[in-house]
Amino acid sequence: MKPKILILHASGTNRDGEAARACELAGGAPEIIHINRLRAGERRFSDYDALILPGGFSYGDALGAGVRLALDLQVFFHDQLHEFIASGKRVLGICNGFQALVKAGLLPGNGTTDDATYNSQLATRTVTLTHNTSGHFECRWVHLAVNDSAKASFLSAIREPIFCPVAHGEGNFQATDGEAVAHLEASDLIAFRYVDADGNPADGRYPVNPNGSVADIAGICNAAGNVVGLMPHPEDHLMAIQNPLRSGGGLGLSLFEALING
Repeated sequence: MKPKILILHASGTNRDGEAARACELAGGAPEIIHINRLRAGERRFSDYDALILPGGFSYGDALGAGVRLALDLQVFFHDQLHEFIASGKRVLGICNGFQALVKAGLLPGNGTTDDATYNSQLATRTVTLTHNTSGHFECRWVHLAVNDSAKASFLSAIREPIFCPVAHGEGNFQATDGEAVAHLEASDLIAFRYVDADGNPADGRYPVNPNGSVADIAGICNAAGNVVGLMPHPEDHLMAIQNPLRSGGGLGLSLFEALING
């Protein structure tokens, strides 16, 4: 049996088809499900082996990027989603999905499903994704280095930097202060960083770091290592023919293979 992958669709989501194709190529059995079908009880998170929150503009980003979807996750699916994560099943948020996971308090998270602690964490969230430093929407290809020591140990199956596009206006990962960034570092919660074509640190250089993210952070994970989010779109580089440089390697498919098979 192929692993069943729930790809969550909300009004405005537009990258679910590409995420489904990535899962198929990686050996999974994806199913795109609108969030209203989950609310109606037609499907449950527990029916699936992994969850992907794809990119796009859920609910038109009317309250801010990913905020309305984050409210759905908090209000309607708190118990289901926390049980899913606590069971060890994997969750991947891409672009808008990453924004939603962060704003729902699931990334970086604190490893608890206790309501009081969870609500306290939401009130004191130390990271966010905000407007790009450039002041405009960024659509360009970037290089991502995987942090081999990240708590998301399945990412170690990715053997080379990923080359894929970004497409966002609010992808600037920021923290409240240096202490919060140091905590991410010390806890091995940084999963991906922006690097140049030679694998050297971006050091904040634009456009290698396309949005101004602190410490060149492109993606993070939770302490349990089973929830991962990143801003770039690995589902847009599944085959060499999609590479604008017509060079080999750097396939984003490797992330989906690691997620499903790692």
